[in-house]
This record gives sequence, C-alpha cells and structure tokens, in this order.
Amino acid sequence: MNESPAMPDTVYEVLVQIGIINQLASSALERVLPGGLRLAHFTLMTHLSRRGGAWSPARLANALQVTRGAITNTVARLESRGLVEVTPDPDDGRGKMVRLTQAGSELHARAVSAAVGRLTILSDRFTQSEFDAALLFLNALRDTLDRDRPQWNEALGRAEETP
Repeated sequence: MNESPAMPDTVYEVLVQIGIINQLASSALERVLPGGLRLAHFTLMTHLSRRGGAWSPARLANALQVTRGAITNTVARLESRGLVEVTPDPDDGRGKMVRLTQAGSELHARAVSAAVGRLTILSDRFTQSEFDAALLFLNALRDTLDRDRPQWNEALGRAEETP
C-alpha cells in the first residue's frame, strides 16, 4: 500500500507536540533526580552510560546538540563530584576524554530507577502496544533526524559544528 508523504504542517505539529512532551517530561524528571542532579547532568550521564567508553567534549557537544561551553560546564560539575573522569586524549595530547566513573554509573542507575518508579502514572493510562507503536515511530524519526542532521541544520540556516 502506497501512502502519501506527510503534510509539512502535520510534521510541524508532531514536532511541536514532541517539544511540549519533552518540556513536561523534563520538568517532571528533574524533580525526581537524586543527589542534586540537574537535567543536563543526567542527560550527559545517560549518553555516556548508553554509548560507553570515553568521549571528547566536542563529540559530546555534537551528540547532545549543545555548545562546547555547555558541555565544559556540565563536565566540570560532574567531575568535581567524582561522577565523570576527564583524562588526556591518547591520540591528541591537547584533547581530553570524558568517561563515567563507577560512582557516576551508580548515581545514574539510581536516577533511572527513581524516574521509572514514577512512570506508573503513564503505564496505567496507556497500553504496551501504544508505547510499542510510539517507540517504532519515534526511533525512526530520531534516526532520520540524526542521519540527516547536516541537511536539517542547513534547512534551518545553522551550520553543523564539527567535533
């Protein structure tokens, strides 16, 4: 079955709704984060936890779509608490690499557990199949936006920052 492409105004409305959902979910999440974590800290820790290994600040900034200054600030705050470690880049003596510490992994796990524990309000109102269908679409949308990031940024008049 051939379906017609989505209408641009519908695409826009979906992205607006995702933005609103992000704002609501982010505010709720930040209220339950343990150990004085802020959303920016949790986001960076989640990225390091999911992707593993050590990342340069430039790669982190690019992956999280924030400025290098924002990453530098967030990394410094997490490093001062022993949640990430910053080491010299073995391939570039001037560069740095950021890695989650054991304490960071443990606090991140506690944060995820705190968040998941509060999600019954949603799991009680929506079915597993509704979330499965949403995840299929959202993963495909994310993959497309990520893969086409240079064109997306160009269309919006913003040059891609290279790591």
